[in-house]
Amino acid sequence: MARRSRRALWVAGIGVAGLVALGGAIIAFAGPLAKPFVESALGDALQRPVSIGRLRLSLGRSITATAEDVVIGNPPGFPAEATPWLARIPRVVAVVEALDWLRGRGLILPRIELDRPEVEARGLEDGRTNYLFHGPPPAGEAGAETGPKIGTLLIREGRGHVAIATLGADFGVTLATIDPPGEAPRLAGEASGTYAGQPVTARFDGGAVLALQDATQPWPLRLEVANGPTRLTLAGTLREPLALRGADLRLEVAGPDMELLRPLSGIPFPATPPFSLAGQLDYAAGRVRLMGAEGLIGRTDVAGGLIVTIGLPRPVFAAELRSRRVDLRDLAGFIGAEPGRPGDPGQTPEQRRALAQQRADPFLLPREPLNLPKLQAADVHVDYTADRIEGRRMPFDSLVTQFDIVDGVVDVKRLVFPIGGGQLAARVTLTPRGEGDALHARGEIELRRVDFARLVNAAGARGSGTMGGVGRIEGTGRSIGEILGRGEGALTVVMVGGTLSAFLVDLSGLRFGTALLSLLGLPERERVECLIGDFALRRGVLESRSLLLDTDSAIVTGGGRVALATERLDLRIRTQSKRLNIGALPTPIAITGTLVNPSAAPELGELGARAGAAAGLAALLPPLALLPTIQLGVGENSQCEALQARGRRGGG
Repeated sequence: MARRSRRALWVAGIGVAGLVALGGAIIAFAGPLAKPFVESALGDALQRPVSIGRLRLSLGRSITATAEDVVIGNPPGFPAEATPWLARIPRVVAVVEALDWLRGRGLILPRIELDRPEVEARGLEDGRTNYLFHGPPPAGEAGAETGPKIGTLLIREGRGHVAIATLGADFGVTLATIDPPGEAPRLAGEASGTYAGQPVTARFDGGAVLALQDATQPWPLRLEVANGPTRLTLAGTLREPLALRGADLRLEVAGPDMELLRPLSGIPFPATPPFSLAGQLDYAAGRVRLMGAEGLIGRTDVAGGLIVTIGLPRPVFAAELRSRRVDLRDLAGFIGAEPGRPGDPGQTPEQRRALAQQRADPFLLPREPLNLPKLQAADVHVDYTADRIEGRRMPFDSLVTQFDIVDGVVDVKRLVFPIGGGQLAARVTLTPRGEGDALHARGEIELRRVDFARLVNAAGARGSGTMGGVGRIEGTGRSIGEILGRGEGALTVVMVGGTLSAFLVDLSGLRFGTALLSLLGLPERERVECLIGDFALRRGVLESRSLLLDTDSAIVTGGGRVALATERLDLRIRTQSKRLNIGALPTPIAITGTLVNPSAAPELGELGARAGAAAGLAALLPPLALLPTIQLGVGENSQCEALQARGRRGGG
């Protein structure tokens, strides 16, 4: 009786399909009598029905059990129409060292042979699967039993079919052992089909099964995966393969777009230009770490480390990354724009078409919806520093940012662009709203002691000056353009010093700035004493509350509005000479068109006549009385403060 209880405990503690239970049964029973016991014990251990067509025993010091037509069914409640069984093995041969087991030396299986095993792994749309097991605790944890010691495992013509609806996966697998003369048999397998809606092929080569549980002997591994256009290679060794510990693996991955890695990793990577990345991979305590990573994203180099924590309701991705040089066009996917440049090596036809469409887009602000389900797929924590920003007409020196995505809430805690001796800094939060995929945005921006020459020299202009400003935005929408097109907020900027050409040059490279100078009747190199702009954003319309430019010879004032939803311009600017200039009529200049394609022309008709009749500097200054005291981080700005004081006195 004691021996039978001991056998029952042994079978219940082993989760290896069929093999351990067979060894326990053959000690006391003949094959036909042992079969019901083995089927029941296996069914309890696997929580699935198990049937054996025929069981034969060969007794001796080493007992050989041969089972034919072994079938492992689905877990309770799993629909039979998906697949009638999980696994089917026409023939299993197991050699068991029964005497060693009886003497308390543990279960030793010198040899196991599986002939033509078949596996049908299914995952349904509702998340139910037939292949996940809730096995015993890992070795060393409370309640764990010592697992069997397997000598040689031989798999002949193993086949599998994997279909997981939630992953868009449907592929076939072959697995077998290669038994070269004079060497231990090693595992090898291949897979082909689709994954995440993309064609997938994979090749696997592993070490000898004999070394799986030998922590002193590194277990070699090489895995090559091609998922659509993405290529991944993992090569190296594992000290404890069954526990995925002691990894010394090198990961190399490359493809046309990091967004395609999301189905493979569970991480919501943004769209990127073609990329390549390599680093050392290991696993410990539920964390996959990629350390010493180096690679390229488009023309941007990237290095650092990242950690993915699994086993939680959502994976957690944490990265600390650095670039020596970055092209901001490679990072455009973070704001919903198409990243990269036309002609980048490795681009797909879809990327080339998207870039061409973006260049032909009549809108400047990104209109592509931000993917809320993707943002909610994982929690993300990123620290990123770029030592130098490159690119034609790029005024920024470098970039420092820190952002988190938790439960779909995007919190950009820090976004800093140093510019000369100053900086542009922003803080933005995007929070999901209940309706559709809308996000509620709240942000603040600050320009402090920005070297204005850096903003324009990249466009080929000359000049100097110091600029400061503050702004805020709040709005709801699915894209950056939609949020701004419905937003509320304000923007105030001030500049001292510099030259007129530096202010009016068009950063897009068009001749709009030069044409406007000519229409205003101002010299290209006119010195700027003070520039003040104060704007309110109401329901997506940016309206000027005060707009004034003070130069050596004239004061330029203006007003109007910009509808951000349509990006239409409707502005008026007029010039008042500080000196007597017979024949100079301060006719307003109308700035119309769009942000992408602005135009300027004299305003004709009654409005122009009324503007031309304006006389005296006092009429231009009262709007400044509405401004608060100017403290915008530009240092000494006595000329701007003097103008403001005159405005408060009515221009006297």
